[in-house]
Amino acid sequence: MKKLRAVVPATTANLGAGFDTFGLALSLYNEFEVEEYDGVVIETVPENPFLKDPEKNLFVQVLKFACERRGKTFHGAKVKQITNVPVARGLGSSATAIVAAILISATVSKTELTDDLFFEIAYRFEPHPDNLIPAWKGGFVTALVDRGKTYYQKIDFPDDLKAVVVIPDFELSTEKARSVLPEKIPLKDGIFNLQRASLFLTAVLNRRYDLLRVAMEDKFHQPYRKKLIPGFDDVVSNALKSGALGASLSGAGSTILALA
Repeated sequence: MKKLRAVVPATTANLGAGFDTFGLALSLYNEFEVEEYDGVVIETVPENPFLKDPEKNLFVQVLKFACERRGKTFHGAKVKQITNVPVARGLGSSATAIVAAILISATVSKTELTDDLFFEIAYRFEPHPDNLIPAWKGGFVTALVDRGKTYYQKIDFPDDLKAVVVIPDFELSTEKARSVLPEKIPLKDGIFNLQRASLFLTAVLNRRYDLLRVAMEDKFHQPYRKKLIPGFDDVVSNALKSGALGASLSGAGSTILALA
């Protein structure tokens, strides 16, 4: 097998009111290179002892599973993993590994990668289409899963609308960020988010950027998760005062996203 390489973008999810629905690819990338090898050898850039353990390396685990799902025995690989997307910051780092492994396995096995096969493999490791799909397809995506089937649409995101991220120096796992969310929300909060998610889509499509400040407000998750992120309100307030069009948590955090 010749050397194969996958470059996969970071993603930001939710963008305010689009909780578990909206996802956007960013111009920050993780790179994965693979050569056939007897056994598993992992080189990481920068050096990361955790990722060098094949049993803990998500990319290797997905690659092994995806190859075997296609009927190709996995004997090993020499892997070079260049990590630019910080882990546990709400930027879809795990989605980059999953998508890269599935794409490379499709090339190795010379089989078609259908939507159904992609989601079957990907969801064994991460059930978040709002990160997985933009990491795979690029651009801006709306997605949902209903009765085991994934539905999504990709929307052209305006080139003149830029994403700026503030990345804190601490991790925040998705599990911890989920644990602070309420099991039920008031009807008025549901209406609040539905209105703003709809407004966000039309504002982007019609380039009404003046509406994004309101459209990126949220009552589903940010009021609860911001307690885990010291200075969240100050960062958002200062971003808006400095000319940002709108601001929100990136995914589950800890990164904060602004559109400008």
